Amino acid sequence: MRCHHLSFSYPRVTLWHVSLPFSYSLLPFCFTLTHSTSFFSAGDMGKLMHAVQYKSYGGGPSALRHVEVPLPTPSKDEVLIKLEAASLNPFDWKVQKGMLWPLLPCKFPYIPGTDIAGEVIEVGKSVRKFKPGDKVVALVSPFSGGGLAEFAVAKESITASRPSEASASESAGLPVAGLTAHQAITKTIGIKLDGSGERKNVLITAASGGVGHYAIQLAKLGNTHVTATCGARNIELVKSLGADEVIDYKTPDGAALKSPSGKKYDAVIHCAVGFPWSTFEPNLTLNGKVVDITPSSASMLTFALKKLTFSKKQLVPLFLLPKREDLQYLIDLVKEGKLKTVLDSKYPLTKAEDAWAKSIDGHATGKIIIEF
Repeated sequence: MRCHHLSFSYPRVTLWHVSLPFSYSLLPFCFTLTHSTSFFSAGDMGKLMHAVQYKSYGGGPSALRHVEVPLPTPSKDEVLIKLEAASLNPFDWKVQKGMLWPLLPCKFPYIPGTDIAGEVIEVGKSVRKFKPGDKVVALVSPFSGGGLAEFAVAKESITASRPSEASASESAGLPVAGLTAHQAITKTIGIKLDGSGERKNVLITAASGGVGHYAIQLAKLGNTHVTATCGARNIELVKSLGADEVIDYKTPDGAALKSPSGKKYDAVIHCAVGFPWSTFEPNLTLNGKVVDITPSSASMLTFALKKLTFSKKQLVPLFLLPKREDLQYLIDLVKEGKLKTVLDSKYPLTKAEDAWAKSIDGHATGKIIIEF
């Protein structure tokens, strides 16, 4: 079962692709030179940093190049971060393959990577929440890129404080995968994470992957019975994260997504690919919904048809709306010991191409991390 993600969205601009819808506002990521507060001295200006980049679409891991490039300069509402860790998402290699070309045209050479954790080195003149020396986790704009480098800039609006209890590697896994799981559970399904809501039965597919393993933990904070699918080797891990029932996706029941206890699902967080609507429908309650975190042209058609037929069963495509307060909430859960990042593997930046290949393979358990 391959686990893929993700689509992004901001309210001002909506963009679509025939095989993978993608949304992200251009406006929050405009680049402006400005005054800033910095740890750097005059002698530091013009220094180079190690980065990984590619110069054209395609090529996979072998197309990644290790280069020395100038440090980025933060605009008035950005922070410059010295990286301690970054994480990969399938989105990263999909951009390289050109799957999002009409929507997210890369300016080559392009430094990939969006999920980072590190220390603030410099802040723009409008930044109020952070200062040099602060430990943070952030989501880098995919339009500018920059996550696979020793230094990167991020908007203050999607940067969160990182306490000492949250390691850089664990925190770096959160921005895309963690926020997606949080949005699906709290905003789309409506589960209250304080446990006060109506009890729901939820299925999570590809539950050992990046989004899935966070989704289990968050769902269990609510009043939720969780059924999960994964490969046989990850069943015990998924149980340890809190799943009440676990199905090997290669078994007949796993392929049919049937709950071992016969429960119907109030909601499905669909993190895998390859399941038609006809597989979900008989397993849903009357008002059940499927939250598709990797919406395709086929799922968008199903979404439209369900709207036209006024069906009570819904397929809901998810587009990520990243917010600092949600990222901070996840970091606080890590601090409290209520949320953890499962680390599939760690690589130094010098071995980024190996991490890239691991992500393309599609069978990572948890998150793939680059350490600096």
